[in-house]
Amino acid sequence: MSKVVVLNEKFEKSGELDLPSKYAEINPHNLYLYVKSYLASLRANTAHTKGRSEVRGGGKKPWRQKGRGGARAGSTRTNVWVGGAVAFGPKNEKNYFQKVNKKQKRLALERALADKALKNALFAVDALTIESGKTKDANAVIKKLGLKDALIVKDLLDEKTFLAYRNLANCYVVDLTEVNAYLVSVFNAVIVEKSALESITKEG
Repeated sequence: MSKVVVLNEKFEKSGELDLPSKYAEINPHNLYLYVKSYLASLRANTAHTKGRSEVRGGGKKPWRQKGRGGARAGSTRTNVWVGGAVAFGPKNEKNYFQKVNKKQKRLALERALADKALKNALFAVDALTIESGKTKDANAVIKKLGLKDALIVKDLLDEKTFLAYRNLANCYVVDLTEVNAYLVSVFNAVIVEKSALESITKEG
């Protein structure tokens, strides 16, 4: 059974919650497909080279076909000439989109949560608000739990908490609407507000 570590207001362990047992039984291939799709969507697709029809110049035949003793040439912009075109180079017309349906996205998130819970790296707390808005206070939470890095999931992200975690390279804070299977997977630990966890795990 996958367990969520429950923390009190001092970020000390005060109990455990059970994730739905079906989460651990989900095929991990759903998570793989979602992560693959997510990373593909981040590709800039800006690499582009010009072919013979696109490169500037080369309209005139550089020399006559016969009689000069050298190799024939039809253009100065062929791919074997310096300053010429690129043969079989990358084009920015490629579409990297990989479809993942709504059900698979849901299954991927549930599996990612189960994986974190099995490693005792999924924590639930009543509130994650940093009232001071200071980075040192946000960092104190991470140090208290002895975590290398963490995803912070709030039910509703407020400005003070965002500012507090913004400058921590080993933390990333999101609200309930932004959480996904990739973010849950890529961090070593996930700290989530109880209200947000209830919404995530709610059926339907």
